[in-house]
Amino acid sequence: MKIVAHSLNPVGRTGGRAYLRMLRDVTADQVEWHTAPDYKRTYHTRRWRKLRHLARLAPTIHALKHRPGLFVWDDLSLLLFTPHMRARTIFIFHHYEPLQHDSAPVEAMLWQRLFAVFPQCAAVVCVSPYWAEFLRDRGVPDVQVIYNAFDLPEIDHARALDRQACRTEFGLASEAIAVYVGKAVHWKGTESVTAALRADPRLKVITTGSNTIGAATAHYDLPRAPYLRLLRACDVGVFAPQMQEGWSRCAAEALLLGLPSLVRPIAGLSDLAHLTEQPAPDFGRLREQIYERAAASKAETKASYEALARFDQNYFADAWNRVLRQAAA
Repeated sequence: MKIVAHSLNPVGRTGGRAYLRMLRDVTADQVEWHTAPDYKRTYHTRRWRKLRHLARLAPTIHALKHRPGLFVWDDLSLLLFTPHMRARTIFIFHHYEPLQHDSAPVEAMLWQRLFAVFPQCAAVVCVSPYWAEFLRDRGVPDVQVIYNAFDLPEIDHARALDRQACRTEFGLASEAIAVYVGKAVHWKGTESVTAALRADPRLKVITTGSNTIGAATAHYDLPRAPYLRLLRACDVGVFAPQMQEGWSRCAAEALLLGLPSLVRPIAGLSDLAHLTEQPAPDFGRLREQIYERAAASKAETKASYEALARFDQNYFADAWNRVLRQAAA
């Protein structure tokens, strides 16, 4: 008999939405998934977005009160749950970053209340050890780590593509060093890297995503398959956010695709940098670092791949099925 589980609808292109979509995919044979609408990404105006989301979602959560099954939740709306609902909730905690608050000063108070009710949940899952320790320091004793995982056959297919053909597809000259810096969104460090490299015409800074900051880079907003071809065409990754991320799927996928990288050891990225032995960017000599990283050996890039390849869909399915079974028992 399948486990019944409710979650928010995993619509969107953030790492958290990708995590939830993979969770649903790898557990589809064991779990009957039901979804509730996630309103917070539907508002064009950011100010008070999360509070409007909570108000609009409240009737849906009230209607779920007596529905059977588990809740797999990753949203402030856990605060609207009854204690009985929280007792059958697995909460996924991706990261905490006040820079992203759109409903200050109320939102900070809601987050503190959220940390306080986590011990009422059946389980709390984080995406990296940094965030597990973050929650333990805030009084949440039992936190499990289930890393972001990857579709390894998809990754291996992209790794096997002809690199020169990929560079030709994206118009990258043979003498150019293509520097991938991740999504062109707020607090990802895109502007700082671009400014530091502007004086060297050989270095071509590349970004992806929705470009909410109007980045002056070679920017591509791509579906999944050409996005992976773009990564295959690049030479070096630089990931230097100001914000505290979960584990950075962009950085991890760049490393899996063979890009020697510079990774700022902040929050969850510190775990990724340590695991793959990537040095930190030094903006005093960033240009020189990029030339050094572009000359990294194949043995080094292979080691980074092997460090991350163990987090495949089988790992993810085994870890999550275990947590789901324990919560449903």
